[in-house]
Amino acid sequence: MVAFRAMAVAPPALTFASSEVEVVVLPTLGARLHRLRYRGHDLLRTPTDIDEHRRDPFFYGAYVMAPWCNRLTPGELEFAGRTVDLPVNFSDGSAIHGQVFLAPWEVGPDGLLIDGGGEGWPWRYRVGLQIAVDFVTVRITQHLTNLDDVPMPGGIGLHPWWAGQPQVAIPAAHVFTPNVASPPVPSVVTGPLDLRHLGSMAIGVDATWPVDGHLAATLFWPDTRVRATIAVEPADAYVVAANPGNRDAIALEPETHAPMGLRRLLNNEPGAMTLIAPGESLSLVTTLTLSAD
Repeated sequence: MVAFRAMAVAPPALTFASSEVEVVVLPTLGARLHRLRYRGHDLLRTPTDIDEHRRDPFFYGAYVMAPWCNRLTPGELEFAGRTVDLPVNFSDGSAIHGQVFLAPWEVGPDGLLIDGGGEGWPWRYRVGLQIAVDFVTVRITQHLTNLDDVPMPGGIGLHPWWAGQPQVAIPAAHVFTPNVASPPVPSVVTGPLDLRHLGSMAIGVDATWPVDGHLAATLFWPDTRVRATIAVEPADAYVVAANPGNRDAIALEPETHAPMGLRRLLNNEPGAMTLIAPGESLSLVTTLTLSAD
């Protein structure tokens, strides 16, 4: 079992809002963003029944990925004298999206918190989440802190499912593809993986783009004329995007490393997880700026 800290009594939902934007967060269901609404338009794939998050946790709303993002290879692996032995938790046979996406989080004065470790992850850690809404801007700050006494490999990210089929622009000239068994090095973008200009994402795309600068992506919904720009800090982050074609939604996820990040760290490949010193933190700040044309 994952060793999660006992949490204080938390409300079923927290709402962060301005006159233009509403964000609803579910602390007891992975501190996930259940809803993101701009001028009455739902931008996330939001279920009508909140319990659907529990029944199908990977495909609704937006959730934190930690202490790793995207896919790792399950099973035993030795790293720095400790044994990583992650269970399979996804239909493709991978260990995916970390450990905190459905666990109950604690609500504190400085945001939401969860402590974890175990279930094949031999380090203790803390994840923090802060959300701030300022008129048309949503700022999502995530922290992953190593609570152990030795360095810990780590990664953190946000996994939103964007409602419908918005147009996408990702200003990146290289891509790791596909995300399953992600290759060691990226290739030059071509064809449907060249998303440098706003347009539809082809069904079946599932890849990762290294971010070159703070602007990570732009989304545009032609029917409502709503536009969302996604900026990240630090600027050397990654954007994973997928269009499975059967969800009436696309995934577009800012994160701190590429898929198979532990293998990348062991093999000195680009896109690796970060080795976090004891007591130190890895941070990712995602800023959404919303507008209507």
